[in-house]
Amino acid sequence: MSPPSRRLQTKPVITCLKTFLISYSLIFWFTGVILLAVGVWGKVSLEAYFQLASEKSTNAPYVLIGTGAIIITFGLFGCFATCRGSPWMLKLYAMFLVLVFIAEFVAGISGFLFRHEIKAVLGDAYKDAVTNYNTTDPKSSAVDNIQKTLHCCGVESYTDWNTTKYFKDQGIPDSCCKENTVCPVEDLKNLDRALNLVYHPGCFTKVTTLMESNLGIIAGMSFGIAFFQLIGVFLACCLSRYITNNQYEMV
Repeated sequence: MSPPSRRLQTKPVITCLKTFLISYSLIFWFTGVILLAVGVWGKVSLEAYFQLASEKSTNAPYVLIGTGAIIITFGLFGCFATCRGSPWMLKLYAMFLVLVFIAEFVAGISGFLFRHEIKAVLGDAYKDAVTNYNTTDPKSSAVDNIQKTLHCCGVESYTDWNTTKYFKDQGIPDSCCKENTVCPVEDLKNLDRALNLVYHPGCFTKVTTLMESNLGIIAGMSFGIAFFQLIGVFLACCLSRYITNNQYEMV
């Protein structure tokens, strides 16, 4: 058995580490809520764009949603393990934080890489969706949603619709019409008469700018929170070691 004075010196350290780790676990739980919210926001706000590039889209929002939900659960587990002072539970908590770090790092890399490839992927996908537009399939619905939301029309300009099969039958889609504007079908079949009825700018530049910006936010959040996990790994390992040593010294 070690001298009482040494055990007395260890207890304040354990108490201090417990305080820090509980505070960290609460912050960790809150970051889980943030990740879950960011993942849902990314999925909902970028849904139309992911539909266009469904074969090459990023899984970053899904990773963030899953990771956020798990973090909320294990954040509470971290608080429980710290209060119990169980070395094996603290080690399990540290292992989980390492896994979270890896998952978020991968999500961040995925969003960052996709952000730089977005123009090539969405450019081809959007041109294909406009060329084969028919108002019924998911990609056509995505085109309508984008044109209404971003106030744009076509790929580079509203005149892009002139070469499509849909234009010959129905003219420019209604989703290109300006707000509070009545667009007769006969006018939409004529580019000159449609000039004052529809949006002029193309959607390609607006879509790529929006996607790069939003995926940049997701990547930045993932990287920032991922490296925050390393603090928890350090605290959990230190507390587990001190508690184990203190139990050994009492024998």
